[in-house]
This record gives sequence, structure tokens and C-alpha cells, in this order.
Amino acid sequence: MNICVIRDQKFIKLASKNYILDKSVVDKKLRRMALEIIEKNPDEKQLILAGIRESGSIVARCIQEILKEISKVKTELIIITLDKRRPKEVKLSKSIDFNDKVIIVIDDVANSGKTLLYALKPFLDFHPKKIQTLVLVERSHKNFPVSPDYVGLSLSTTLQEHIYVEVEKDKIFGAYLANA
Repeated sequence: MNICVIRDQKFIKLASKNYILDKSVVDKKLRRMALEIIEKNPDEKQLILAGIRESGSIVARCIQEILKEISKVKTELIIITLDKRRPKEVKLSKSIDFNDKVIIVIDDVANSGKTLLYALKPFLDFHPKKIQTLVLVERSHKNFPVSPDYVGLSLSTTLQEHIYVEVEKDKIFGAYLANA
């Protein structure tokens, strides 16, 4: 469905969004992934959730809240900041000892695998027990050898399509597919 609006005496055609996930489905996917995290890490007392800034950190906060509801495992949330187009420098919101820790790197969408790969960089100076990855939506266009451990939705798309995750504050409202 297309919507037309009048602005400055001109018609502007706005394409409706092609949603692949609405809020209720997003909530179910997040809960399922949180349960999988508990299942794959049954004896862990603490998990470090490392969300990639912006939307990935919101996904990480949502996962953290669900883990608090369903488990006694302690979680620590850190934010990873990097330029997704040219990820030369990677910064963490806080520096802690990652030795013998389980780290889960979290993003909203996995496209080529490049962002997830570079997001691992700061943890390579340590000897973590495990590093796992989680994405809300995984696309099938991998250029780098990264395959997420936890996936909300796996989707085949064309190279011209882009997936947008709608977030506001600490909430995820959905994900939609659009032509780039």
C-alpha cells in the first residue's frame, strides 16, 4: 500500500514498510534467544553482553532484561562502538577482565559479517572462555567467516534490499525490508 501526502504543494509518495518482524514477534524471538543462551551456558554464573552501538546495544538490553526474568545468571552489559563502514577503531564502554568469561556479542542485523568480526577485536587481547554472537536478523550475504550462534530470523535477501530495525529508547518495535 502506498500513501500520498501533500507537502509544499507537491505530492510525495511514501512506500509503506514491508515488515518482516512486528513487535510481538520480536518479543518472542528475543525470549527464545534468551532461553537458548541459558541452555547453551548452563553452568555459567555470569555472562557479558556486548551490544554493538546503536541498535545492537538495545537488543542486548532487551536480552539482559529477559535473562533477569528467567534466570539467576548475572549479566554485565557493555557497549561496543565502531564505525560499521570502516571499523578500524573499536571501543568498549568499560574495560574489564574478560579472561575466562563468556562474552556474547550482540547486533541487530548481520549483513556481511564484517561488523561482528571487527567487534571481536578488543576481546582478542584476553583469553575468554567463550565468545558467542547474537543477531535479531541474519541475512545470507556473508563476506566474512562469522555465523551467529543465536538468530531471531534468518532471511535471504537481494543485495539491493536492506533490513531496518525500528528502535526507540530501549524498545524494539519491529524490522522491515526496504530497497537500498
